[in-house]
Amino acid sequence: MSDERRVVMASIGAPHGVRGAVRLTVFAEDPLSLRRYNPFEAPDGRRLKLTSVRQVGKSVVAEIEGVADRDAAEALRGIDLAVPRRRLPRPDEDEFYHIDLVGLEARLADGTVLGRVFGVADFGAGDVLDVRGPHGALVPFTRAVVPEVRIGEGYLVVDPPPGLLTDESDEPGENDEPGENEEPGEGDDAGGDAPADARATTAPGEPDPA
Repeated sequence: MSDERRVVMASIGAPHGVRGAVRLTVFAEDPLSLRRYNPFEAPDGRRLKLTSVRQVGKSVVAEIEGVADRDAAEALRGIDLAVPRRRLPRPDEDEFYHIDLVGLEARLADGTVLGRVFGVADFGAGDVLDVRGPHGALVPFTRAVVPEVRIGEGYLVVDPPPGLLTDESDEPGENDEPGENEEPGEGDDAGGDAPADARATTAPGEPDPA
């Protein structure tokens, strides 16, 4: 069965200039490679094709087929550009797409279930898994803390350092259950960077030296 999950690669922002160009917020590792994924799917089912993508200062600017003026560009503001998961290239060994981590069961080596990965965040010190459930926590994605990732089997193993699992914090991810109709990867603060599913994260690396 093909993988029909949709992965958001970029989001359309403000117009750039008067000829229909738009600024993009890009969630892929290489912004300038976006055209290889044409066409993109908008939430309303439209297909959008990028005809050019370039770096302008710190911004990524794109032109879209059929969008020729500022008004047409403005009408696209806020639209997410997505592709089916199956169209993403195979990640390198020991590398994972965020979307593949979301939804995995997080468990201890003895089989105790902590919860499920609700999202993946990066607060500046490396990727963190937002695990929500009976023993939820914000779990650093390092080899020391996450020694095993079994995507095909639907789980990963957490070896928590002292103090990681606590009932004392109200931070998102700690002992929070998803809402009744909320799925992993959705909802408020789903990992702090919710739509960044196309980003790849290096599989658990060694912890930084003290």
